[in-house]
Amino acid sequence: MPLPEESVVCEIIAVGRRLDAHGLAAATSGNYSSRVDGDRIAITVSGSHKGRLSAADVMLVDGDGRSLDSRIPSAETPLHVQLYGLYPHVQAVLHVHSVAAVALTRSRPKATLLALEGYEMLKAFPGITTHEARVDLPVFDNSQDTPALARSIAARLTGKPAAPAYLIRGHGMNTWGRTLDEAERILEALEHLLACELQTQQLKSANGPEDDHEPLDHLSRSPAADA
Repeated sequence: MPLPEESVVCEIIAVGRRLDAHGLAAATSGNYSSRVDGDRIAITVSGSHKGRLSAADVMLVDGDGRSLDSRIPSAETPLHVQLYGLYPHVQAVLHVHSVAAVALTRSRPKATLLALEGYEMLKAFPGITTHEARVDLPVFDNSQDTPALARSIAARLTGKPAAPAYLIRGHGMNTWGRTLDEAERILEALEHLLACELQTQQLKSANGPEDDHEPLDHLSRSPAADA
């Protein structure tokens, strides 16, 4: 039988390959973690390409983010261990540099949240059973001072958030879940939703406000139909 950490490492390697296939692991961006047991957390090492991970690219840290095997963990380790500390049910955390997340948050430099409303895909989030829902995702300003960023995040994540995710302006997004599969599902759903928001924003900008209430059926009519 494989040791618990060996199973977790294999799962992290597999999720890295899947996210890379979706274009969510450019260069050496992103970091992934999963709780092994008790106070031990497996997390990707600094500087590794997440689509080409091997067992050597995943290490162990304790609940405070301290290395348990002398290797250097990701710079964003404090953001991972923070979530494990805030929410005891959390077993996995994923961070990616999503293009949609970066573009949307940069286009709204003063926004402290991003509202997602009316989407069928919202039902991919735990506890949501209808498209008639609204999720307010917290948005935080990026900082190279990760401990300071973690403190500002903690101040807003007290209690149960509307969705197990948040955005970092111009940087990316973090999702978490009761399993690595759940965290991945939430990440994929959020990537879809943010892409929809970004394309909607681009269409509105291109069409102008006068087109906001124009019926959609005109888009499919041929010129002959109007003759």
